Amino acid sequence: MNYFLLNLLSTLNKILLPKFYLKQNLEKLSHLEKGIVGWKIFITYKFLDAAKEKGAKIIS
Repeated sequence: MNYFLLNLLSTLNKILLPKFYLKQNLEKLSHLEKGIVGWKIFITYKFLDAAKEKGAKIIS
């Protein structure tokens, strides 16, 4: 996938999907919540890989 699409998906994940870092025990998440966490991680890694290939500076 290209950088623009992954950037859009990453932004939508931040806005629309819930934040699970506030939960103290991630082992007690339901299957749906675990799927959401996995999706967010997948998109984040793909976005960072695409940014690295493009040469974009994400973290200064």
